Amino acid sequence: MPYTQEHKDRTREKIIAAARLLFNQRGFIDVSIDDIMAEAGLTRGGFYNHFRNKEDLLLASVEAYEQCNPTDAWDGIELDYSAEANVLARQTINAYLSNEHLDDVAGHCPLVALPADIARAGPGVRAAYRRLLNGMSGVFACADGVDDDTALALTAMCIGAMLIGRTTTDKRYSRRMLTAARNTGARLLDG
Repeated sequence: MPYTQEHKDRTREKIIAAARLLFNQRGFIDVSIDDIMAEAGLTRGGFYNHFRNKEDLLLASVEAYEQCNPTDAWDGIELDYSAEANVLARQTINAYLSNEHLDDVAGHCPLVALPADIARAGPGVRAAYRRLLNGMSGVFACADGVDDDTALALTAMCIGAMLIGRTTTDKRYSRRMLTAARNTGARLLDG
């Protein structure tokens, strides 16, 4: 008896969720299809019913991030997408540069977790990554007095500070970097 479309969709989502987790933890290169399917509780053979190759799955995992609320993974962090633009921009900086985000390797945003992998990926994956960048900078660009250059600088600062914060084993240094970036971001938003 063939599987229903609903079953196929659920299976695809399980594979994408497993890939997002493993890509965030270990990077694209160090994760095999077998690793992903084992994490999803499935066998390798089923992979090709859903994806042409691993890069196709990378694309789906980056695109899936566009559809979710990243704060679901970070306890105590709230973003109110209905808030006034200045409030949402400040919330975004505070959430992105939070200790909770720093500590949540598995729930990390692909903007931080995968930039080197994305740089080596094909145009479809890079376009999906760019949409995530545009989404973040768009939040900042809507704030009063924030021009496009400042919005891009805020985006780069958030991603860069988190990326560097994740590379060091000195938690005090990492947290200090995030605090400095949050404070600078607030000053940029205040004009």
